[in-house]
Amino acid sequence: MDLLISFSELFNTSLNDRVLGIKIIDMVIIFILFIFSLLIRGLFAKIILNKIKVVVKKTSNSIDDKIFDALLPPLRLLPIVLVFLTITLYFDLQSTLGFYFHKINSTLSTIFIFWLLHQSLVPLSFLIRKLEDLLTKALVSWITRSLKYLIIFLGIVAVLELWGIKIGPVIAGLGLFGVAVALGAQDLFKNLISGIMILLEKPFQLGDVISVPGHTEGTVEHIGFRSTLIRKFDSTPITIPNYIFAEAPILNYTKRNYRRINWTIGLEYNSTLDQIKKLTEIISAYLKENDSFMVDENYKSFVRVEKFNDSSIDILIICFTSTKDWDKYLEIKEDLAMKIKHSVETIGLNFAFPSHSIYIEKT
Repeated sequence: MDLLISFSELFNTSLNDRVLGIKIIDMVIIFILFIFSLLIRGLFAKIILNKIKVVVKKTSNSIDDKIFDALLPPLRLLPIVLVFLTITLYFDLQSTLGFYFHKINSTLSTIFIFWLLHQSLVPLSFLIRKLEDLLTKALVSWITRSLKYLIIFLGIVAVLELWGIKIGPVIAGLGLFGVAVALGAQDLFKNLISGIMILLEKPFQLGDVISVPGHTEGTVEHIGFRSTLIRKFDSTPITIPNYIFAEAPILNYTKRNYRRINWTIGLEYNSTLDQIKKLTEIISAYLKENDSFMVDENYKSFVRVEKFNDSSIDILIICFTSTKDWDKYLEIKEDLAMKIKHSVETIGLNFAFPSHSIYIEKT
């Protein structure tokens, strides 16, 4: 019996011993509560959150599914925040240990709130995308990313303030550093400003087919802070600094209303006037009567004798197709070529080709 009493007294004494100023009993309690928080987190995720997820999945719309999936990571942190809040209530705030646990609890709570706000931008971005018609898809993407970075920055500032680190002098120091960097990074800021002007003035947007004379032409895939990614027609990606778009003329093929056909057809010199006139009338009628071509006051078609070339009588054909689609455009061009070929053969004309006549003088 005396042995048990002695062991009990020794055990109680050991629990009240301090390591780094903290009682062993307090360490044991903290460890148990921490393990308990992990267990609660696992049960909370498997039972409560999974049941909520099942209910959300049963709804007819997909918006609430995306909201729940976005908020799921910070919600898993909630049990740990609550357990550390309980630990904070257990200790005296006036003690060193209580002070630090209060700071840790405040830090976790701050991280949870800002993480929740950050993840909330994922479902809110679906609402922001409704502004794509008013703004641009790239500008909306910039706004969403800027808001995310802003929330992360404010969260870091809030955590630093909790631990007594004043952010004001840090920002002032960064400002001086930024001035020094700006002097050596003028091209970076020039590209950034040019990128903003691209988004505001909208000379082109994502998916547009453009040509930058002297540089490249292709489809716009990404408009970044520093550069724009263009996919060439041979599928090769090329990155162009944004300042080039402020200095070079941009041809935006996507924004044109219709595609134009500009051909010159050469006929042999033995063609008669009646044959030439009949051919031009047939082609003109085909362009006006076919819905594949746009013929009005703004977009006129021309089928005229242009000039007498070295080896041919040239007929100029200018018209606009009623589509901007490349595949459809090629199909319309092919049909027109077939119509011209058939008409030339039917009338009895022949296409001219470069030739030379040699006259041998008799001596």
